[in-house]
Amino acid sequence: MAASKLDPIDRHILAELQADGRMTNVELAKRVGISAPPCLRRVRTLEEAGYIKGYHADIDARELGFEVQVFAMVRLHSQAEADLSAFEARCRAWPLVRECHMLNGEIDFILKCVAPDLSTFQSFLTEQLTAAANVASVKTSLVIRCAKDQPGVPFDVLEARLSKSA
Repeated sequence: MAASKLDPIDRHILAELQADGRMTNVELAKRVGISAPPCLRRVRTLEEAGYIKGYHADIDARELGFEVQVFAMVRLHSQAEADLSAFEARCRAWPLVRECHMLNGEIDFILKCVAPDLSTFQSFLTEQLTAAANVASVKTSLVIRCAKDQPGVPFDVLEARLSKSA
């Protein structure tokens, strides 16, 4: 199902759940203007179709003692599919790597990493990341502060685009 195949109620359900995934089905149904049983059916259908990948708490890493956040730009020696997949699997296994995105251009991957302190990140960088098979180079940038961290998608932009094409 592409976004254009979703009806306005489905998109409204997604927007509400993105803003507050902890609300009850009754509250969600009230917000989108339908009764609870069809709302629950729609949510289950959206989950099964893959629009809803999961429900997560937004944890403040610094409050838990993860003081260091770093973006690591990784270049590989080989971009053969098997080598790309092997690197992605390795990233999934490293706990400090919270996000891994393949890019086009000079950099092959950008990793978002968190660590409790700089020495922990430095150990990860030198003993694991730069030592990993196929890694040609790594450039890192330490996050000083975050001006915006908003997960999900901008539903207002989606609605405006869909209303133009209607």
